[in-house]
Amino acid sequence: MAERIVSSKAQAEDLAVETSLRPRRLADFVGQEKVKEALGIAIAAAKLRGEALDHVLLYGPPGLGKTTLAYIIAHEMAAQIRVTTGPALERPGDLASLLSSLEKGDLLFIDECHRLPRVVEEVLYPAMEDFALDIVLGKGVGARSVRLAIPPFTLVGATTRFAMLSAPLRDRFGIIHRLDFYDQGAIGQILRRNARLLRVEVEEEAVAELARRARGTPRVANRLLKRVRDYAQVMAQGAATTAVALEALSRLEVDELGLDEGDRRLLRAIIEKFDGGPVGLETIAATLADEADTVMDIYEPYLLQLGFLQRTPRGRMATPRAYEHLGLPLREGPPGSGGSGMREGPQQPPLPLEA
Repeated sequence: MAERIVSSKAQAEDLAVETSLRPRRLADFVGQEKVKEALGIAIAAAKLRGEALDHVLLYGPPGLGKTTLAYIIAHEMAAQIRVTTGPALERPGDLASLLSSLEKGDLLFIDECHRLPRVVEEVLYPAMEDFALDIVLGKGVGARSVRLAIPPFTLVGATTRFAMLSAPLRDRFGIIHRLDFYDQGAIGQILRRNARLLRVEVEEEAVAELARRARGTPRVANRLLKRVRDYAQVMAQGAATTAVALEALSRLEVDELGLDEGDRRLLRAIIEKFDGGPVGLETIAATLADEADTVMDIYEPYLLQLGFLQRTPRGRMATPRAYEHLGLPLREGPPGSGGSGMREGPQQPPLPLEA
């Protein structure tokens, strides 16, 4: 499946742009005010004590700045940062090697930490609590455990699936914050700042149109800004006027709420093929020829925020607002009672509410 312009998931094209635009200080980070305030106090206190910052867990939908905040924390603490991901740490030895290379005060950032294998997690527990690394030497009855001290460090974990973190790991973080979607005002500030850094002149109304379609996600806002910049340079001598921005967004098929054809296809599938729901996640994913995790992590959060989708114990349902946005007539009667009669069979068990 082609990468979606409005997907909050990181794409190859985002790496260079996000690295160059990434703020380095908390004061330059736009939005997430409560998180910034709490982190600022914790960082200042740790520096006054001359200690490593407590371990930090950041969670929330992708594209909201978890990685950026990890780099900011390292910069504010004047610390070196080591970056890895949960899936990259396949064996306990992978993590042990990484931990043993840290110096005092260093920051270890683990993205997608909910995907850490359990045997790797167990190496983290003494490292986070006691700054110690337990190594087993030998095998069988002759095996013995040796505890090695490691310098105090700060672990920053990031996850989009907070509920999938094991309780023992979650409880070892001293600072836990959720990042929420940004309002249009904050997205507008980010766009103005990044337009200056990219040397793009964007009309104020064009900024408002981009912010309206950015789905409350800075990563999406930056991607749309890049596309409008490219279109303006080729089609309008570099002038990103409101008319030029609207034309570029129209060609990208991104509507006034930030929905693209993928979002509309998902909603139409629920409404037209399953009478508005309820329908199970796996069935939706199969209909879209996509992965269930992609539907849940990438499509659903924004549709839920808009009130276009509901999660119920029996599955997903389209709301009246979704019908209205798509210009479809609202079906009368209970969900699943009309139209094509395509309903989920007994082979599709009801999903739990939290799925």
